[in-house]
Amino acid sequence: MSELGDIVRRQISLSGPINIADYMTLCLQHPQHGYYITRDPFGAAGDFTTAPEISQIFGEMIGLALAQIWQDQGGGEMVLAEAGPGRGTLMADILHATARVPGFHSAIQVHLVETSPVLRTRQREALHPRPVTWHDSVGDLPDGPVLFVANEFFDALPIRQFVRQGRGWAERAVGLQDGALSFGLLPASTQPVLDDLFAGVPEGTLVEWCPAAAPILHDIAARVRQGGAALILDYGARDGTGDTLQALRAQAPVNPLATPGEADLTAHVNFGHLIRAAGLPHGIEDQGAFLELLGITARAQQLARHHTGIAAAHRRLTHPQEMGTLFKVLGLSAHAPLPGFRNFTTKGVQVR
Repeated sequence: MSELGDIVRRQISLSGPINIADYMTLCLQHPQHGYYITRDPFGAAGDFTTAPEISQIFGEMIGLALAQIWQDQGGGEMVLAEAGPGRGTLMADILHATARVPGFHSAIQVHLVETSPVLRTRQREALHPRPVTWHDSVGDLPDGPVLFVANEFFDALPIRQFVRQGRGWAERAVGLQDGALSFGLLPASTQPVLDDLFAGVPEGTLVEWCPAAAPILHDIAARVRQGGAALILDYGARDGTGDTLQALRAQAPVNPLATPGEADLTAHVNFGHLIRAAGLPHGIEDQGAFLELLGITARAQQLARHHTGIAAAHRRLTHPQEMGTLFKVLGLSAHAPLPGFRNFTTKGVQVR
């Protein structure tokens, strides 16, 4: 058991079982032993590899899409913001790809939402000498038009899990069994928010709810309504049912309770809830289709003439058996359809 595991067991011994969200928060954000606080988990030598680490072509496509949005909306000053920027690889590739777009770099200010001191150092190195401002939360971003990107950010937000029992919901929690961490269910209780979000799910259905997601989407939407757009890329679906909590360590799945603080914990993103919370015109595509619509195949063919590994990277990013359909891209904008989306709709937009 890890050092943080001992802390979690002592807390449960004193105060009783904790819900999944509290467990994830301890594992990922504990000030001394939290997973994201203490390490750089990215790349082949880390615990997982994200799309920007696979190939520069991913960031290039995102960058050129953002520049097109900027041009389509008049080319004024905007904040270029990323939440969960990892090592800064995606933002570096965005800036590299847009360097020749007239006026773009002088019109944007780069802001990153990052809590990890280790990763802030990596980002500073990757983006030097570009001026960067860091924030602890999306709500701290400056007011005004924004080009917002979040790649594999929402999957790491803490979730709560519940099982439908009669007219109530029994929450899944982490407790102790024979001194070891173990999952169990708390007594059922009324949860009006779940009745609303998961109306009509059958008895015994396990659902996942991310309490932090809606407030973050409200903050993003408040800025996008003033101009710009948001691109949210992550793995997940639309209904939020079923147990998707997972842990990764050294590129392999592990028991989420085995080594608290030493493995990445994530869950699939409920894009239906993100759309509902944003209340904006939106488009949603599989990642593979989105990148193809932006022209990734032509760019990959161009790069493959001089660089090895491009074909494999292209396949990993776009193929249905790789990241192509598991990962989704949600685009939000109050002003116009966005590049990379075949359909843009106001369905589900809330009147405010």
